[in-house]
Amino acid sequence: MANDRKAPAKQLRRQETLTVRQIRSQARRPAVQEATLRGLGLGKIGRQKTLEDTPAIRGMIRKVAHLIEVAE
Repeated sequence: MANDRKAPAKQLRRQETLTVRQIRSQARRPAVQEATLRGLGLGKIGRQKTLEDTPAIRGMIRKVAHLIEVAE
């Protein structure tokens, strides 16, 4: 007989978020770091964004950790 089991329902998990705030200027930094800040939605000192906590975002944060502040 065919498999009569129902597919498991997707479990909803609470989305983890990170709040990042730019605390230092991107002036005189490599273009890669400037692009990473733009990718995070930052670009001026004091700007703040709330982002999903994903491995990609964590990697971007690591690249510009000296320019930003992270609150979990």
